[in-house]
Amino acid sequence: MTVDAMHGARSWRGARLVVFWVICVLAVLVDQVTKAAVRASLIPGQPQEFIPGVLELSFVKNTGAAFSIGEGAGPVFIVFAAVVLAFGIWLVWSHDGLPMPLVVSVACVCGGGVGNMIDRMIFGYVTDFFVTTFMDFPVFNVADIFVTVGIAVSVILYLVMVDAPASAAEAPAHAAKAASTGVGDRQDA
Repeated sequence: MTVDAMHGARSWRGARLVVFWVICVLAVLVDQVTKAAVRASLIPGQPQEFIPGVLELSFVKNTGAAFSIGEGAGPVFIVFAAVVLAFGIWLVWSHDGLPMPLVVSVACVCGGGVGNMIDRMIFGYVTDFFVTTFMDFPVFNVADIFVTVGIAVSVILYLVMVDAPASAAEAPAHAAKAASTGVGDRQDA
């Protein structure tokens, strides 16, 4: 690798890290601002109509994870969020070919995880407040949206941008190998 190529890889790595941290911090800020507004303006157990027939706002103290699974296991979820953040940073730093859209989606997952981790560390619960009224669905918050959408988009992007090109590159090699092994192998009976 030439010096110019190494410099280019480092600057691309730096750009990916900057984008990662900007998106991650923005996700945390949006999440924490909305949760602070809910804690300041809503009383637990008294929902407010937000989008008629679709969504209500209701302050719920969730001591579990998604869908209130694992209630009371806050320290485990704090450690898990820290591990996810560390993995996201490692992924963005160490994979030179990681496409920028994948960096953004991973940052959304990490930002959402950190947003809920902050709640658990400060309050001992996560502030949830979005309640769907058109269907029975668990109460959720902005961090949950970042995590869920980030995971879904990351999986799709990985399959389309990372895994599919690698599979496509392997296909011609396998076809060429199969064609070359068939030449001259014909046996007459």
